[in-house]
Amino acid sequence: MAVELGADAIGLVFYAPSPRSIGPEQARAIIAAIPPFVTIVGLFVDPAQDEVESVLRRCSLGLLQFHGDEAPDFCRGFGLPYIKAARVRADADLVQYLSRYHAAQGWLLDAYHDQLYGGTGESFDWKLIPRDLARPVILSGGLTPDNVGAAVRQVRPWAVDVSSGVEAAKGVKDAAKIAAFISGVKNENA
Repeated sequence: MAVELGADAIGLVFYAPSPRSIGPEQARAIIAAIPPFVTIVGLFVDPAQDEVESVLRRCSLGLLQFHGDEAPDFCRGFGLPYIKAARVRADADLVQYLSRYHAAQGWLLDAYHDQLYGGTGESFDWKLIPRDLARPVILSGGLTPDNVGAAVRQVRPWAVDVSSGVEAAKGVKDAAKIAAFISGVKNENA
């Protein structure tokens, strides 16, 4: 559904505590339905190496997304491009933190929550994002059909990432919200 509505990438969550978590077999079924030229992203939070390797043996992913405290060597150790997420807060040096992940294809900026790794539905002050970061920025955190246009205008990210902002309930996507979200992004990039 998301691809038919215009999504460029689909994220599959391999983090058991998340209400959006799926297993490799369910992921394989989703991947089989995705047409070419849509990136399949595997999302992990502080996984063990064998956990990522097990998923990669069973699922054809195009990109890895790490949301925890993974070391740079760990992130680049799977032979696939990766995105490193950072939870943004006013008292953190975002540039210093992310500079360790210079091999990342992009840096995903999400709202800080002391116990959750994304999917909170909370946004952060976009003014905290330094200009001219060394890697492409993927904006996340509390994005919805109602605010994504303003986010794109203000931040000018390379991409936007959404989950809870297009859900009818936790883990259940809403086609109308996805369509409105994608329309909001495309209208700002036209």
